Amino acid sequence: MKLYYSQGACSLSAHIALYEAGLTFEAIPAPTKTHKLPDGTDFYTINPLGYVPLLELDDGRRLHEGPAIVQYIADQVPEKNLAPANGTFERYKLQEWLTFIGTELHKNFAPLFKPGTPVETKAAASDQLKSRLAWVDSELASKDYLLGDHFSVADGYLFNVTNWAHLVGLDISGFANLLAFRARIAARPAVITAMKAEGLLIR
Repeated sequence: MKLYYSQGACSLSAHIALYEAGLTFEAIPAPTKTHKLPDGTDFYTINPLGYVPLLELDDGRRLHEGPAIVQYIADQVPEKNLAPANGTFERYKLQEWLTFIGTELHKNFAPLFKPGTPVETKAAASDQLKSRLAWVDSELASKDYLLGDHFSVADGYLFNVTNWAHLVGLDISGFANLLAFRARIAARPAVITAMKAEGLLIR
């Protein structure tokens, strides 16, 4: 398998999942600013959408969206319990979390990264993020991970997205449960390996 990623982007979630799964893969940098691969290939010729992550299977088939990619990875190693079994209520809870993180958190960070975003828009996005993170913090009050007592691919995604807070000046210091969660995830060997592979610091 090949994982196309960009340093610190949402593809870190898939990078973490692959290391958690213990699968063999090749990680290929696909910087979102230049869209040039290390060999000079235009990334748009591989993924016309131009964004990461992109997972290419050994037979050439490709998956484009992070939540789909991490579930695929998890299903390759069911014994690792990175995702509940398909068809169970717990699997739908995982999908609920992946959807929430993608639509309520991930997307609301986007305007904070864009230099030309109006101040009012950034303020609205920040307020929305704090509101949603407050709810996440409350959900983590009685459990170590999003699904309860064990790590899942949704936890890697939440860790990935909340890594961006310091980059955009979003203060999350008041969310004690979220900070404790982030510390637990940051201590996992697979997360440390993925962060090092991307040249990132754990904060």
